[in-house]
Amino acid sequence: MRDKHKNSHEKLLAIRDIRSTANLIKASLGSGLLAVPLAFANAGWGVGIVGTLIIGFICGHCVHILVSVSRACCKKERKPLLDYAETCRAAFDNGPKWARKFGTTAKVFAEFAMFFTYVGVCCVYTILISDSIKQVIDKFFPNYILAVEYYCLIIMVPLMFMTQIRHLKWLAPLSLTANFLLVGTFLICLYYIFGGGEISYADKRIVSDPARFPAFLSTVIFAMEGIGVVMPVENTMKKPQHFLGCPSVLVVSMTIIAFLYSTLGLFGYFRFGDVLRGSITLNLPMDDWPAICAKVFISLSIFLTYPLQFFVVIDIFNKYTEPHISERYKNTTQIISRSVGVCICVGIGIALPMLEQIINFVGAFFYSILGLLIPSAIETVFRWDDLGRYNWVLWKNLVIFLIGAGALVSGCTVAIMDMIEITNSPTV
Repeated sequence: MRDKHKNSHEKLLAIRDIRSTANLIKASLGSGLLAVPLAFANAGWGVGIVGTLIIGFICGHCVHILVSVSRACCKKERKPLLDYAETCRAAFDNGPKWARKFGTTAKVFAEFAMFFTYVGVCCVYTILISDSIKQVIDKFFPNYILAVEYYCLIIMVPLMFMTQIRHLKWLAPLSLTANFLLVGTFLICLYYIFGGGEISYADKRIVSDPARFPAFLSTVIFAMEGIGVVMPVENTMKKPQHFLGCPSVLVVSMTIIAFLYSTLGLFGYFRFGDVLRGSITLNLPMDDWPAICAKVFISLSIFLTYPLQFFVVIDIFNKYTEPHISERYKNTTQIISRSVGVCICVGIGIALPMLEQIINFVGAFFYSILGLLIPSAIETVFRWDDLGRYNWVLWKNLVIFLIGAGALVSGCTVAIMDMIEITNSPTV
């Protein structure tokens, strides 16, 4: 009887671990997955495979750093849970004496890094939805062709209504539907990649122009980073110790993610070559119903996911504004702030309707800070008095920090130069 109870308990834990693994994979497999073929076009397929695996390893290690530091800080402060920003604060508060005065600053910096990261993601979503809708409308109504900026304006009102949803539990059905649509889109993309005749790779570059490597790096970082949801996933696990180690939730998740990204990136580049767009769905032909369905699916999927990404933005905004607002005006403030937030994201999309370049900029600037710079910094500070033999923790984190800083500077430079070139290019 005891053995039976033990086996059922182990099965339940295994199911919960699988659920946590699925949540972590889902966090990284968003619209970024469909942008990876463009990254391979920027780097060449040889550099793309090797680079994707290396970046996947580094991103996974940074997640490991964050969770390890968070657990150690929980023990020191005798708290059950710490979120991303609180982990940054606690790392400094429990670090060397010279760092403790920066604890609050570290927390605020982390929260604003998260805030602007998800504002950037919402801008990407706005442009991707608009681009996809435009392709479908242009196909069926060729006499009413509008610029993508108008579609950004058209979807602004529906997005305002969607973002008025204030509880995560009400967003769950939308997220579930969005996941099914994303899987459908992914399968259709695979159909066109592998079912469109012989795949040509002889004319594809193994190594592309090194000047485009920063764009590759930015896109892959944008696609892979799901660090914003790591702490919520780990914090809700029945056995959090299963998150780290080998095999573990983290190892299994990052292995699957790296495999999917490498596969889709490689064969997507082989199929469509150097004309790839910011989402592979935008390269699908408009003459077939499966391709049209893929564009509709991705539009609906991103539209339904938008409130979940926006929830992070408004949650941080509320944390700093609600204490200063009278109770009688809180509901009105919520409605106005959510509407204004959508208007700002849409406004950026209208001002810069360049999907590929915005993805590169968000990946290079925001995700480099959130996923690489901050984790490497907090572990170094927290372990300042115990950096290992030959200070290997310091040197390892210095390498990660330099990679993140290099991705930030070079990626932003390339993205801004591309924006300037497109803006100044003559329109036909």
